[in-house]
Amino acid sequence: MTEIPEHLLKRAQAAREKAAAESSASADTGEAAGDSRIPAHLLERSKAAKAGGGVAVADRPSSAVVTAPAQGGVPLAAGPGGHTQRLLTVVKSGSIQDVKTEPVDKVHTWPHLLAVEFVASLACTAFLFVFSWVVNAPLMQAANFNQTPNPSKAPWYFLGLQELLTMFHPMIAGVTLPTVGLIALMFAPYLDKTVSNRPENRKFMTSMMTIFLMFWAVLVIISSFFRGPGYNFVFPWIDGIFFEF
Repeated sequence: MTEIPEHLLKRAQAAREKAAAESSASADTGEAAGDSRIPAHLLERSKAAKAGGGVAVADRPSSAVVTAPAQGGVPLAAGPGGHTQRLLTVVKSGSIQDVKTEPVDKVHTWPHLLAVEFVASLACTAFLFVFSWVVNAPLMQAANFNQTPNPSKAPWYFLGLQELLTMFHPMIAGVTLPTVGLIALMFAPYLDKTVSNRPENRKFMTSMMTIFLMFWAVLVIISSFFRGPGYNFVFPWIDGIFFEF
């Protein structure tokens, strides 16, 4: 049998002395054996162990009694079932590794993104085909180089730039501001490195894009409906609309 460590022997000795003191104190005061803090059957085993020269330990009232072997390595007392092992602890059964997974707001580009984009492109192509077949879009009359239209306006997607030309020098409106805008778009991924795609987690870039779209939309609206002959500022509800859809 494996030799019992010294600290366990000391703990057993202290428990034995405490049990002996409590049993003698209860005997002196005339208390009943059932009223003692240590059950009667454990006291009986302790007395038996004392008589045989062994050491009894009662770590838990409901657990087995662990006895130290007497001289010669032969145990003098044993717990229920004849077991002489010491119960160190009770471990609840369960998994050693934590198998919980955290949700991730990411998906693979293929097939989740590319499949949806392919279907969307097919739908847009079909819509444009049907729309161009049903709706008639006649061309205007041939241009007369002797008669310049007044006002002369660019297509709607260039009206914002044309409006800037009325406010700034052509070098600033036609070169500097568009160049700054393109550089800002190139550096946008480096200004905001947030991994999440949720708008509430990307407030900076969402705000910047919203300001840009509103700025350009205001310029296009002013140039479309508030510019009249000579490209002067007019009120459309008074002078009419000088814009051909």
